[in-house]
Amino acid sequence: MKKWIHTLAAAALAVTVSAADSKPLYENNFEKAEINKVPEDMLVLDGAFAVKEEGGNKFIELPGAPLETFGVLFGPTEASGLDVSARIHGSGKGRRFPTFGVGLNGVGGYRFQVAPAKKALELYKGDDLLTNAPFAWASDSWTMMRLQYWKSKDGEFKIEGRAWKQGDAEPKEPQIAFMDKTETPAGRSSIWGNPFSGTAIRYDDLKVLRAPGVR
Repeated sequence: MKKWIHTLAAAALAVTVSAADSKPLYENNFEKAEINKVPEDMLVLDGAFAVKEEGGNKFIELPGAPLETFGVLFGPTEASGLDVSARIHGSGKGRRFPTFGVGLNGVGGYRFQVAPAKKALELYKGDDLLTNAPFAWASDSWTMMRLQYWKSKDGEFKIEGRAWKQGDAEPKEPQIAFMDKTETPAGRSSIWGNPFSGTAIRYDDLKVLRAPGVR
């Protein structure tokens, strides 16, 4: 009887620990955010970002002008072991297309972006392009994006990026994968965008988790 009770207690503890591990370090769907403002827990680097609402759904929006690269920081400041995700809406206009994405480790860290004009996904570290991969982007749709960065073994850090259209299944394998031998300084997670098409870019469901296997 005691052994059975102990087994149940251990199982309950495992569930509790698992739930705690999977709890987001940061999460924002903007449903409680004030319209035409930026939540206080977010830091705008540049750009006229503001919370907007359409069809009962709130999101943070980057206007369609001016045509520069703008960003917002959010979440905890850490060096590695994080998983950031967001869903992002953009649209093309003629032959002009926006670029947008998510990032880790602050301004000089990693930026994983969709570059529709190049039909590609790109991974940058600061201003340096590390790698890219083909990607078929659908205009006027929500794109799901996820970037993970963790220490895989001594002296090596792994970065993986996935992107897919909302409603499709998340890719089992990352489209972007890179091994960095230099640890990147600690920084916050981020969203980025350049409205080359002259149309607004929308961001929703921001989330920061521990990277899988990192506790």
